[in-house]
Amino acid sequence: MELLSRWRQQAASCRRRIVLADAGDDRVIEAARILNDDGLAHATVIDDPANQLTDAAARYATKLDTPPDLDDPLAVAVLLVAAGDADGCIAGATRPTADVLRAGLRILGTTPGMSVVSSCFVMVLSDGTPLVFGDCAVVPDPDAEQLASIAIACAKSYRLLIGEPPRVAMLSFATKGSAQHPRVDKVRSATERVRDIEPDLAIDGELQFDAAWVAAIGESKAPGSSVAGNANVFVFPDLDSGNIAYKITERLAGATAIGPVLQGMNGVLHDLSRGCSVDDIVNLSVLASLQANT
Repeated sequence: MELLSRWRQQAASCRRRIVLADAGDDRVIEAARILNDDGLAHATVIDDPANQLTDAAARYATKLDTPPDLDDPLAVAVLLVAAGDADGCIAGATRPTADVLRAGLRILGTTPGMSVVSSCFVMVLSDGTPLVFGDCAVVPDPDAEQLASIAIACAKSYRLLIGEPPRVAMLSFATKGSAQHPRVDKVRSATERVRDIEPDLAIDGELQFDAAWVAAIGESKAPGSSVAGNANVFVFPDLDSGNIAYKITERLAGATAIGPVLQGMNGVLHDLSRGCSVDDIVNLSVLASLQANT
């Protein structure tokens, strides 16, 4: 796949330090071997946390309000990122998302200016077209402010990972006033918040998916929109719709789903599905390397 090949070439050129927090998992051990042997990253599995904790990470831990468990590989892996002794952390192959988020928020905190930690998936369609879907894994029912933060984060992820200008569709069951409901109002309000914060970002909403994706329908339902029928970033109004949509796109349309990519954390930390494959771990590690290189 062209996009993954380009990512791997970029990752190989910088070879960032990636820590893998799920010790003892055969998939993680094999992924670390591939990352190292193929020159994609300097990958380390945290299998002996007490001895892999650096002095800088130990000092960082003493400054936290709630001291982390230094026998926990996940905590030590995230501490290494916080202290600058690793460039990114990949976790979640054997741990629930809640554990990964809790460790990240406790140790790394959120990026200045971001009100919420969210996620996105890079969806590569069968023809090679890359899209970003968010939020599909973290925030169950974002309010307007949180939804605006998710949209800004997704646009940033698209720009960084795909290298092209994002065009953000704020999705709803209505398009441009075709229905009135508090859930539509939320999307409309979030869109306006993003425009106030990022006036140069191409964004429009509320849009139904067909209006955001199909040029003729976009022109009919939202004439004059720079995004309708031309979107490459899709922001869903809640976790139900986002999670369902990415899995339908993956399973029925044959798209490759890369993620979830955590957004808004003050450091590079990503969460794996516990059903992940070796390729999933390698791809997310490569992506983390690219983020750490910015």
